[in-house]
Amino acid sequence: MLSEAVHSLVDCGNEVLLLYGQRRAARPPDIEHPFGYGRELYFWSFVVALLIFALGAGISIYEGVLHILEPEKIRDPLINYIVLALAFVFEGASWVVSFRQFRAASGKSELYDAFVRSKDPPSFMVLFEDSAALLGIVFAALGTFGSVTFDMPMLDGLASILIGLVLAGVAILLARESKSLLIGEPAERELVDSILRDAAGVHGVVRANGALTSHLSPDDIVVSLSLEFEDSLRVPELEEVVREIERVVREKHPQVASLFVKPQTPRRFKEALRARFEQGRE
Repeated sequence: MLSEAVHSLVDCGNEVLLLYGQRRAARPPDIEHPFGYGRELYFWSFVVALLIFALGAGISIYEGVLHILEPEKIRDPLINYIVLALAFVFEGASWVVSFRQFRAASGKSELYDAFVRSKDPPSFMVLFEDSAALLGIVFAALGTFGSVTFDMPMLDGLASILIGLVLAGVAILLARESKSLLIGEPAERELVDSILRDAAGVHGVVRANGALTSHLSPDDIVVSLSLEFEDSLRVPELEEVVREIERVVREKHPQVASLFVKPQTPRRFKEALRARFEQGRE
């Protein structure tokens, strides 16, 4: 019960941090941060994952070990069952809402694939936290039942350790994904292909060689396009073509916050890309 109380307290604090992160990330760009503050959401999501691991999992496992070493009988399990039942109802309702929202955003993708591809930490963090909470309530109820039924108080401590292990597993998954987003994940392949097709369709563009993309936030993407232009274009004409590319791309994909265009031949683009990745492997 103490482990679940700590878990609930950590969850409440985490929701506040995620809301704070969303508010900070919504600030407009300024001179010091020309690309905006979108990645603050990823930073605070990473902090939330660390708190789940350090506070939720750490305290639960610690208390579980103490209760195994110094077991204490449960005097009145009825109160435990009432509290756990109410907690299961409330957490279950929250889980249903978060699952529906996450499923609506992810479409028909498998749940784990949708989690890995998602660029919106609050959506999957709430779902995973609620899932861990429901599983923790079940472990707490089984621990209470086993302790009373079999007169083995140490089972209560074992349940606390299991709750801690569940929280640790969830925290590791969330931390890994939040770290990846904080470093910078590319946009979905379908979006990149669509941008390349739109750019290639603008008059004056010979070929769209490729694009480098990175998410600044769930709804903000920076795109660097490599394009081959007609050799006959002069500088003023090239500027007009680039302006038209920006208009077409942003009109269809408003999440493109910044668009950079680099004139290159396909061969030069491949050489630059190869050199970039080879340098990264060294």
